[in-house]
Amino acid sequence: MRLLLTSAGIKNPSIHDALAGLLGKPIAESTALCIPTATYGHPMAGPEAAWRFISGQEPRCPMCELGWKSLGVLELTALPSLDEEQWVPLVRETDVLLVNGGDPLYLCYWMRESGLADLLPALHETVWVGLSAGSIVMTPKIGDDFVRWTPPSGGDDALGIVDFSIFPHVDHEEMPDNSMANAERWATGIPGPAYAIDDETAIKVTDGTVEIVSEGNWKLFNPR
Repeated sequence: MRLLLTSAGIKNPSIHDALAGLLGKPIAESTALCIPTATYGHPMAGPEAAWRFISGQEPRCPMCELGWKSLGVLELTALPSLDEEQWVPLVRETDVLLVNGGDPLYLCYWMRESGLADLLPALHETVWVGLSAGSIVMTPKIGDDFVRWTPPSGGDDALGIVDFSIFPHVDHEEMPDNSMANAERWATGIPGPAYAIDDETAIKVTDGTVEIVSEGNWKLFNPR
């Protein structure tokens, strides 16, 4: 699986070009499934925010409105009630998964419960595009600062698909707690590498190689 881990979607031409490069073909020729699940777990999001994401009515975080060949919705909370034959082939055939922000641990829980997490290693050609929580969920640890919804097992463990953690929305004007100084403090509680990225930055991961794509600000803490 190829990853494009963003803070706020496809915000600028550099991130757009990185997405096109991962797809290997134009967006207009690519199929997508959007995953709004994380939105429902965040106290400041919910159904209205999920609708804006799905319908492409969220200009601050461009994802679904990019002109995909086709676009469907994959709601993870519904999958345990379905036979795998109804959704697994569709996921395998889809070019890109667009994963919305919200609560990363809620998303992580439903990725495991639905079976999507177990399917990820087989999705060799699929591109995962994460937005905030949709990016953080791929990390080993999210840090106590981002724990809101508490999973049954407790803790701050996410999927660990990558070996670094992410602090998104750095220095966002509407998020005063997401300062670079707070990101540096957050990183002291992370046992491995940790990136602080603003909304103009993404992290591209291809075959284990990490590349920063940015027209903004970012910083790596705890480098090896």
